[in-house]
Amino acid sequence: MNLSRRQLLAASTVAGASLAVPGVATAAPNVVRRDRPALPSGIMSGDVTENSAIVWSRTDRRGRLVVDLTSNGRFDRAIRLRGPITGPDDDFTAQLPLKGLRPGQRYDYRIAFEDSWGRRGETLEGAFGTPGRNRGLSFVWTGDTAGQGYGINPEIGGMAAYKAMHQTRPDFFLHSGDNIYADGPIEAELKVADGTVWKNVVTEEVSKVAETLAEYRGRYKYNLLDDNVRALYADVPIVSQWDDHETLNNWYPGEILTDDRYTEKRVDVLAARARKAFLEYLPMVHSAGRNRIYRKVSYGPLLDVFCLDMRTYRGANPTPDTVGPVAMLGAEQAAWLVREAAASKATWKVIASDMPLGLLVPDGPLIEAVANGVSGAPGGREHEIAWVLSQFKRRKVRNTIWLTADVHYAAAHHYDPSRAAYTDFDPFWELVAGPVNAGTFGPNALDSTFGPKVEFVKAADFPSQSPAGGNQFFGHVSIDPRSGVFTASLRNLFGTVLWSQDINPARH
Repeated sequence: MNLSRRQLLAASTVAGASLAVPGVATAAPNVVRRDRPALPSGIMSGDVTENSAIVWSRTDRRGRLVVDLTSNGRFDRAIRLRGPITGPDDDFTAQLPLKGLRPGQRYDYRIAFEDSWGRRGETLEGAFGTPGRNRGLSFVWTGDTAGQGYGINPEIGGMAAYKAMHQTRPDFFLHSGDNIYADGPIEAELKVADGTVWKNVVTEEVSKVAETLAEYRGRYKYNLLDDNVRALYADVPIVSQWDDHETLNNWYPGEILTDDRYTEKRVDVLAARARKAFLEYLPMVHSAGRNRIYRKVSYGPLLDVFCLDMRTYRGANPTPDTVGPVAMLGAEQAAWLVREAAASKATWKVIASDMPLGLLVPDGPLIEAVANGVSGAPGGREHEIAWVLSQFKRRKVRNTIWLTADVHYAAAHHYDPSRAAYTDFDPFWELVAGPVNAGTFGPNALDSTFGPKVEFVKAADFPSQSPAGGNQFFGHVSIDPRSGVFTASLRNLFGTVLWSQDINPARH
């Protein structure tokens, strides 16, 4: 939906309004009638740039998405935008792209659905801010939601780490993958190794491993039952990636399962259903086609975020002693990353990687991530990453930071060719966060191929520690608009800063 200059002027009376978003999204005053469309899963915005955004919601019956948009919080001056009609084919979800927005502007939006008689149902309000020049920028990132059987526990206030992230008032939230755990049933009670009992809200769709499209969709609906999740998503735009658990653990294309829990053994069939649910339930740009997940999200002169997809194009998980190259990104995505990063004019280039580079992540006797645990020259999936890093050096791509999750603990790694077996790259940081509501593990072994050094680590007190132990982790970044300093911190369930680092930008 393109907004004309006239529409934008009509919707705004305050030029250059603050980027700050409100603390809590609230429902507009209305009476929710059972004969009108409801909003059972809340509202979201996503992939916000200087002049565009996407808004999302879900209703409970066939209806048309209607969005009221204003830039000063006064809905009596809002413009009304009519979006798509949704139905059971999309699980009653709908997204509306917004284009022609102003840089450096706060926007408030109100979402409802109209039924076939034109009657509007329940309404909810949210907000987002577009990045602008001469403005600072902050964001949070993490991964791993509702894993190891840890779902919504009312006794600890639900998914409490989402509240801690919300309280930092970020400009956006980067979810680094494992938005759901489709392969992990959630039961009413879970006995923890420390003798405590974790209690969950449960629904039918999360009671078994997901195989059907309805079961994959049900995982997203489950997470959106949590008040903390819904409040964050209404106030803070999301940038979404996927990893393995959106489908099932450690999967790769072409895999045939031997897991007796599954009646459908073909992973490609399951992955197609999982992808449809992922794209239905998370707002994101599809500029290169509906099914492509990797993309760049630009946040103005300070930051470009390059969201990778390390799942769709990978080869079969190799053995540690595999010498030849094995795909992780795939040739097309790897070339895209190098080309787009080299063309970027932003001060910082965040490489949003759904898996870490230097940590050993095994899949039984095989290798699940990049590192193979063998010191020396690159082997297996390390070849592709070596090529990317070398191309960054040759093309003078400066100020790259790799952000990731996946391993269920927090860490800061600094990579330097002076410590590495493979030396054709410039030094860089990799920062690891998560889980946000799942079992905590770690630490994992570190592979020396690219010369990483552990600068910080905080792991579980025991394997699969519950969120109640406080060892849930997210990262926070702020970028100063004058100096360009990238300040990164790693924080726990309560928002306590455990580690922080100011990283100065290299000048081009």
